[in-house]
Amino acid sequence: MSTHDAVIATESISELAENRAESRDELLREFVESNPEYYKHQFAKIGSTARFAWTFNLMAAFLGPIWYGMRSLWKWGLPFVILETFGFIQIARGLFGDLGADARERIAQIQGTLDFRHQQLEAAIKKEADNVDVFRRTIKSLENAIGDIQAEATLAEANAIWIALFGFAFLAVVKIAEGIMANPALENRFSEWLSDRSLNIGLSPVRIGITVGFVLLIFGVSIVHFAFPGAVSWLADFPTDKAIRLTAISWVEALFEFIKTGGRGIFYSISYGIRVLLDGLEVLFVATPWPVIASFIILLTWLSAGLWASFASACFLAYMGLFGFWDKAMTTLALLGTAALISIALGIPLGLFCARRPRFYAIIRPIMDFMQTMPSFVFMIPVIAFFSVGKPAAVITTMIFGGTPVVRLTVLGMRGVPESIREAAIAYGASKWYLLTKVDLPLAAPSILAGVNQTIMLSLAMVVVASLIGAKGLGEDVLEALQYSSVGQGILAGFAILFCAMILNRVVQGQRD
Repeated sequence: MSTHDAVIATESISELAENRAESRDELLREFVESNPEYYKHQFAKIGSTARFAWTFNLMAAFLGPIWYGMRSLWKWGLPFVILETFGFIQIARGLFGDLGADARERIAQIQGTLDFRHQQLEAAIKKEADNVDVFRRTIKSLENAIGDIQAEATLAEANAIWIALFGFAFLAVVKIAEGIMANPALENRFSEWLSDRSLNIGLSPVRIGITVGFVLLIFGVSIVHFAFPGAVSWLADFPTDKAIRLTAISWVEALFEFIKTGGRGIFYSISYGIRVLLDGLEVLFVATPWPVIASFIILLTWLSAGLWASFASACFLAYMGLFGFWDKAMTTLALLGTAALISIALGIPLGLFCARRPRFYAIIRPIMDFMQTMPSFVFMIPVIAFFSVGKPAAVITTMIFGGTPVVRLTVLGMRGVPESIREAAIAYGASKWYLLTKVDLPLAAPSILAGVNQTIMLSLAMVVVASLIGAKGLGEDVLEALQYSSVGQGILAGFAILFCAMILNRVVQGQRD
């Protein structure tokens, strides 16, 4: 390459670098809108080192969370709102708060008791009763308590200035932290915006108004509530009316009564079907001689998980027999088996259906979220209302709590099947049935089995809760132990439940791990 060509190449590279710099400067102006030269210098300082660059943004320190909210940096803004609110509360409490109010309220309560004891003492003296000394000692104790609380109130009021100084110091530290973190946080936001232009940038008037209103609301309400307790009553107690709650209760009860009356036949049919399956499993597990069931479980564990797992199962079964839990353990397995079988029989086909229909799964998923997040004692109420108490209601409650994992993990496993494999099978003329049974299900089997395992484990976790509504078995022993503080019984029954879970886990999981 000649000298002339080298000069031209160098000039071209310089022009390209200048164009890139100008383009970045224009993007920076568009991003920050205000004071671009300041941020250009600060961002260059931050980008010049791999370590943390110490910079200080005076405006961010002054405005605090308002600045962060205006810049859409809420992951920093919200913590700073909380910290500044705490600081302002301490300042307001120290300067304007009545720190001895709680103590004086306690003194007023004790004073009422003291006056009553004085009346009792006077009456006892007039009657020359034997408990005069008791009343005198009680009065002396109450007077001492009032004196201690008065000293406590005096000390609290004396410490007011220190609380205010602590609030000022804490707020100063937070302000310094806000100023230090502002430029690096904004530079990181700028880098994200360069790759994703959908992010909020600039200083939108709407965003500024929302931010200022939110921060001032948090500051104002918190300071008034903590520094001047009782000044605004509706800050402590939500303004409502008991009639609203009572009306809602009556509407809910009327709705449930309407559903129960209209669907009586459906609920009876469901209960009857569950009862038939449950009775069959109870005959299998409870009525069958224990050597048959024990041998079957040990053999099944050996075939599924190996020799050591079968030996552990034998020890677990021996524990249940020796401590008198055999019949109750088998009853628990029957109840659990009924709930798990129905959950799996419904969950796997539902998961297969949802896996190829995202819109339908989008409808089902919130329902499953509700089933898993709603406390079990809450959804037991409608179950009891529709199915009364007893084993069918316990099975349904267990299904609601433990039936969702098999659906979720079936969908996950089916969606995890590589599309290239499915396309190859289709290219070779595979039918839908062949594609499902020979391609999708074998590849999704680990995830589906994990869902089955989770459903069984979650169902077993409901054993104690289900005993509250009529389910028999090991959960009944644990419930009695809780009611009567029988530690030994509760621990032994709890270990029996644990061993049932371990046996089932090994049978289902096998040697897959």
